[in-house]
Amino acid sequence: MASIASTSHISRPRLPVWVINSALVLLIAAMWPLDRVLAENMNQYYLRILILIGLNVILATSLNLINGITGQFSLGHAGFMAIGAYAAGSLMKYFGTTGTQSAIALPALLAVGGFWAAVAGLLVGIPTLRLRGDYLAIATLGFGEIINTLILNTEQIGPFEIGGSSGLHGIPIRTDFFWAYAAVIVCVACVWRLAYSAKGLAFRAVREDEVAAAAMGIDTTYYKVLAFVIGAFFAGVAGGLYATFDGNLAPESFRFMRSIEIVVMVVLGGSGSVTGAVVAAAVLTYLPEQLRFSNQWRMVIYSLALILMMILRPEGLLGGRELFRWRRRTAMPVAPADSGPRGT
Repeated sequence: MASIASTSHISRPRLPVWVINSALVLLIAAMWPLDRVLAENMNQYYLRILILIGLNVILATSLNLINGITGQFSLGHAGFMAIGAYAAGSLMKYFGTTGTQSAIALPALLAVGGFWAAVAGLLVGIPTLRLRGDYLAIATLGFGEIINTLILNTEQIGPFEIGGSSGLHGIPIRTDFFWAYAAVIVCVACVWRLAYSAKGLAFRAVREDEVAAAAMGIDTTYYKVLAFVIGAFFAGVAGGLYATFDGNLAPESFRFMRSIEIVVMVVLGGSGSVTGAVVAAAVLTYLPEQLRFSNQWRMVIYSLALILMMILRPEGLLGGRELFRWRRRTAMPVAPADSGPRGT
């Protein structure tokens, strides 16, 4: 019997981690002067679209960790976004920070919004992520509707205004290009590193075959809840950015269809592809704006474009691939299995 040989692929970074981290810090710092240039020279309409693209990139990338990389089917992402939006927006309106104080307060309030969204993700995740497939989708859909109902019927929590069915208005506007894309860089970098790390292998194992992953000793519930909590955190951050960018929050902005829009971005980009989610979020944010010339036919054209895309390329724009290969694979031979004595 011929001996059996196999290989194990170990991903190693081309550059030291500290070099990559330093490059990310410098990239975030570069957003500050670029923000000044865009604010002074770019049409405000297109600058608004650019910032909305950034917010949708955060939402699509964070949901991709849950739906694409871990293989769950969540329809409650708009609920996490709503928690982050109302938490950050209510606090910002209450404290009303200005000037230098707002530059310090904004990231803190975004972290608070993300934290409460992550807590909600944990509370929902522990009982529901033992479910699979359609049952999980229904459970997360119900969670999103519960959050929306609570917002509609809550005027105030202590000294903090929520606004109820009329919405929360008069939030100080603090989000600009710098803050939006600084958060984009952090979110994409975190999800990328999770996806292509040892933990990422566990996430993907849960996606491919949950029963087999559990048989190999992987705590599938832990990894599903972890993906849910991390994805919810970044959705809360995106919600906080949206609240302090638009200045007004309406409960209708976080209904079921908002979750569907984010899911479409993940599917169109290619489930499991981080850069695919980024590209799809940009396309699906920009395209409807460019179709405004057609008035009542705008959504018809938009829907037909999505249908054609799914027919012609059902695996999404990038499938499971990435635009850039920042990591190389080194083949490490594994000792061949014992094939027993050879026959003569």
